Amino acid sequence: MRVRVHVFLKPGVLDVQGKAVENALHGLGWSGVSDVRVGKTVEFDLAGPDPAAAEGEVRRMCETLLANTVIEGYRIEVA
Repeated sequence: MRVRVHVFLKPGVLDVQGKAVENALHGLGWSGVSDVRVGKTVEFDLAGPDPAAAEGEVRRMCETLLANTVIEGYRIEVA
């Protein structure tokens, strides 16, 4: 099954990259853009027939490696 994990900074954590993108967009004429946040997406195939078990396994992957849970949150999609 296909898994997609979206990792993003938690609210209140300074997103320097998001601020740089926001400033660049303003410089290019899109002044209505605000509160830009930049994250990452990790996509992979995972063997196994049970989506619920897969989600639990992916959650453990996130807590161990894919996200720094002190400053990042994540959302899992299993298809």
